[in-house]
Amino acid sequence: MAQSLAEIVIHIIFSTKDRTPYFRDRALRDELHHFLGGVLKNFDCSSLIVGGAADHVHVLCILARTRGPASVVKEIKRSSSIWLKTKDPELQDFAWQAGYGAFSVGHSQIEPVRKYIAEQEEHHRNVSFQEEYRQFLNRHEVAFDERYVWD
Repeated sequence: MAQSLAEIVIHIIFSTKDRTPYFRDRALRDELHHFLGGVLKNFDCSSLIVGGAADHVHVLCILARTRGPASVVKEIKRSSSIWLKTKDPELQDFAWQAGYGAFSVGHSQIEPVRKYIAEQEEHHRNVSFQEEYRQFLNRHEVAFDERYVWD
């Protein structure tokens, strides 16, 4: 077989450092999500949806056949951090948390995950980022040490 084919759908979640709510402004948040989609496109990844709340981001994408999750996350965080610092003097100290979560998504779950990401603003009226993230880790049976999850 000469042709290499893949469709790996992934849900990536990461927050701002110390969960600082830098993205309270809806316009900035929307612009950030659009920017992240562009970075994914430049990395040959198909963005299905980018969303989030004032202190974190959710990305649902199809990884490029030649890209791994770590390199994609590193690039979207690096690029967006540089870009955000040009948007407003108050963002000069902006930083993302060091870590991230990446979860595989089956084809039949794409639409429910897309809907979940689209409804983040409503969802976080009742659930904190930490509660949400713990739920993801537990649902996907990812072992974690609470001391090292929150930087």
